[in-house]
Amino acid sequence: MSNAQQSSFRVLISDKVSESCGDILRHRHIAVDYKTGLAEDQLVSIIGEYDALIVRSATKVTEKVLKAGGKLKAVGRAGSGVDNIDVKAATAAKILVMNTPGGNTVSTAEHAVAMLFAAARRIPQADASMKAGKWEKTKFMGGELYGRTAGVIGAGKIGAVVIDRLCGLKMNVIAYDPFLSHVDLARIGAYSVGFDELVASSDFITVHVPLNDKTRNLINADALAKMRNGVILVNCARGGIVNEKDLLDALNGGKVACAALDVFEKEPPEFRELIDHPKVIATPHIAASTDQAQENVALAIAEQVADYLLTGAVSGAVNSV
Repeated sequence: MSNAQQSSFRVLISDKVSESCGDILRHRHIAVDYKTGLAEDQLVSIIGEYDALIVRSATKVTEKVLKAGGKLKAVGRAGSGVDNIDVKAATAAKILVMNTPGGNTVSTAEHAVAMLFAAARRIPQADASMKAGKWEKTKFMGGELYGRTAGVIGAGKIGAVVIDRLCGLKMNVIAYDPFLSHVDLARIGAYSVGFDELVASSDFITVHVPLNDKTRNLINADALAKMRNGVILVNCARGGIVNEKDLLDALNGGKVACAALDVFEKEPPEFRELIDHPKVIATPHIAASTDQAQENVALAIAEQVADYLLTGAVSGAVNSV
């Protein structure tokens, strides 16, 4: 393919990604525009000018957007989750959707473990108390992780790293993943159990599955009722996996001692009663927000999009066109 043909391609980056993403595309003779914070109608009005769109989680790539992309050949997600992209509509329009599931694995796993520590030792609450000028030493009694049972729901790329870290903390790790065998899970340090056994046997539960029809409301009133009294729940996967109203009831009833949440059914979250609860630790969907992770996913998605536009090579695809 000639340089003239290469330079005819245009890519829109509509979310904040590392500048190295645009640098790579331009180095490969692809024109790049950064336009972030676009409303749906604004994106619809300009998407027809572009051959590819690169997003993180903020941009909603709706059917309306995809239909307006007359030249659009690919949507690249700098990260793993694609629930902000209408993959079905993209497939119907013959638009390839790609993601970069490995680039933020360590960062997301580390955030989940950090949330587990914070919940176990009530670190944010103690910090807030100190900043309010108090010295409430006896109020913030915590619990050790050593020797306790951690239940990991989903042992894919991120879940496997979490399991490795929890094993290093000398926790007893059990895992539920219908796609992995007992042998697979044993190899990464976890004992395989069914879902009901996991929720009933764990002192700590951390969720690492994608959001889909099977996992939506996976942690609901029935699952919460089966949990041990005083369980700590961590969700750094996707909002909607944990039913927020059911979780609030479990917090108020004392079943859940603390919930540490990085993701929410609606983002920014509107269910303030949950966010403001004294037994909730909340962060604004930042599990993958490290310099290292954002550089990794930016580099990866730039190369994937460029390869596809210039040569037709496909990697990281989540659909088939």
